Amino acid sequence: MNPRQSELGDFLRSRREKLTPKAVGLPIGRRRRTPGLRREEVAELAGIGVDWYIRLEQGRTVSPSAATIDALARALRLGKAEHKHLRALTQNADRRAFVPETVPPAVRRTVERLNLPAYVTGRRWDILAWNAAADEIFAFSRLPEGDRNILLTVLTNRATRKLFGASWEEEARRIVAQFRATHDLWAGDPAFQELLARLRQGCPEFLGWWEAHDIGGAAAGRKSLSHPRKGRLKLEYASFQANDDPALKLIICTAG
Repeated sequence: MNPRQSELGDFLRSRREKLTPKAVGLPIGRRRRTPGLRREEVAELAGIGVDWYIRLEQGRTVSPSAATIDALARALRLGKAEHKHLRALTQNADRRAFVPETVPPAVRRTVERLNLPAYVTGRRWDILAWNAAADEIFAFSRLPEGDRNILLTVLTNRATRKLFGASWEEEARRIVAQFRATHDLWAGDPAFQELLARLRQGCPEFLGWWEAHDIGGAAAGRKSLSHPRKGRLKLEYASFQANDDPALKLIICTAG
C-alpha cells in the first residue's frame, strides 16, 4: 500500500469519526456502534459513491477530481488547513528520498546578523541555523547535532519542557499538528520514520496526539516561557519561506 494513500485514508477516517450526525444535520437514528458518521453518510453528503469513498479510506489508489475533494471537505466540515492538506494528499507524490537541506550562506549570514531571536528549520523541522539571540533562549548549540530538531527538542528534551512550563502541552500539540501536514506527504520515508520512532519512545503523550491526526496550518503566534536566567519571557513569532529553497523556514521572535 502506498504510504501517502494510507495516510489519506487515516485522515479521512479520523475526520469522519469526529463528526456527529447533529453537526451535519442528520437524524441520530438508531444507536451507533462506532463514533462519528458512517461511511455511507459521508458519501451521501459529498454526493459520491459509497464504494468509491470506502476505497479512499482503505488507502487504495484513486484519483479524485478537484470538485470531489472540495465536496469531501464540505461534507467533513474541514477547516482551511485540513482542506489544503486533503488536496495535497491527493496530488502526485514526490518519490525522491528526503535529503537534509543546506542553508545558503547569504541566508545564514542574514540570520546571524539579526538582533532578534531567529532560526531556520527544514522540511523535517531540523534546526539548521540560528543566531546568538535565539541561542540565548533555546540553547540550540548545546544540543547534540542529531537532536537539533524542533519536535525532538520540544517533546523529548526535559530542559525545553521546563522552559515552556504550563504552556508545554499546548505548544507540543500545536507543533505535532503542524508537522503532521508535512509528514503525510513524506510518509514511508526512512528519515521521517526514524524521527517518529524517536518521538514515540521519548514522549509518552505523543502517540495519542499523533493518532488523532489533527492538522495545523503555519501561522504566527505567541510563546510564554520561563527561562532559568532571563525569567518570564513572552514572545511573538512569525515564519517565512526562503525563496532559495521553499523547504527552508525562517522563524523570527519579538518581545510580546
